[in-house]
Formats: sequence, C-alpha cells, structure tokens
Amino acid sequence: MTIDDILAPADALLGLRAANKTALLDDLACRAAGTLGIDAATILPALLRREDLGSTGIGDGIALPHARLDAVERPHGILARLRDPIDFDAVDDRPVDLVFLLLLPAATEGENLNALACVARRLRDPEAAAALRRARDARALHAAASGRTFTEA
Repeated sequence: MTIDDILAPADALLGLRAANKTALLDDLACRAAGTLGIDAATILPALLRREDLGSTGIGDGIALPHARLDAVERPHGILARLRDPIDFDAVDDRPVDLVFLLLLPAATEGENLNALACVARRLRDPEAAAALRRARDARALHAAASGRTFTEA
C-alpha cells in the first residue's frame, strides 16, 4: 500500500485554519463525509473516541487521527498543513501543523494496520516532513506526501 492508494490529490489541503483540535477534527470529518458520502455525524464521534484512548499527535508537529468505520470501504486520507499550529496533546507536547486524517474500514484489520504504518512511516521521515512543510501549493503537498518531487507530480 502506498500514500497514493490512500490520498487523492484533492484531499491535500494547504493553509487550513482551526481554532483547536476538536474544530480541526470536525472540519476534516465534514470534508471526508462529503467525499465518501458518509454522514459526518458518524465520523467525528469515532475520531473523538480514538483521541480519548490517547492523542494521535505522534510528535514533531505531526498528528495522525484515525478511526475505523463500517461505512468505509477502503482506506481514505486527508492531509492538511495547518496555517497556524494548534495544541493536539501530542506525545512531545509540541503544537501540530501537519495532520493526516485516516479513515479505515472496520473489517480487514491487516490492511488497516498496513495503511496506518504506511502513513506513519512517511510522515515520521524528517525529509518527508520538511518537504511537506516547504510545499507551496496543494499539488506540491500531495507530491511530497507521495514521495515525488513537484515536477514529477
């Protein structure tokens, strides 16, 4: 599984604004709902339940909120680079500016773990994170997430 299997170019967002963690998750849930044809009222509670287990702020300004839902047929992601970093209760207490929302099918646990590991591995790579932070537009953000340079995108 690759980032391209999870993240569509239209789901790479640059300069997203959010007042706080809950507002950000609500915004991303609404965006995902529109793309997937799922009610946002089912996505947000699942994300918040996962956050209640422990923050998905994995450190170094990166968060990987995720949830498993019956209505999701295949892994779906939204990548956002925030305009202004926000508190996400991250493991290192640093504010977050890179967020990759991942929605997974409730079934097929092996594939879910593969998708989660794929995204986490990419975002935790210091060079990849730096490329995401340097991206000048959404196309470059998507290309950086996918491991390509913008000219190849």
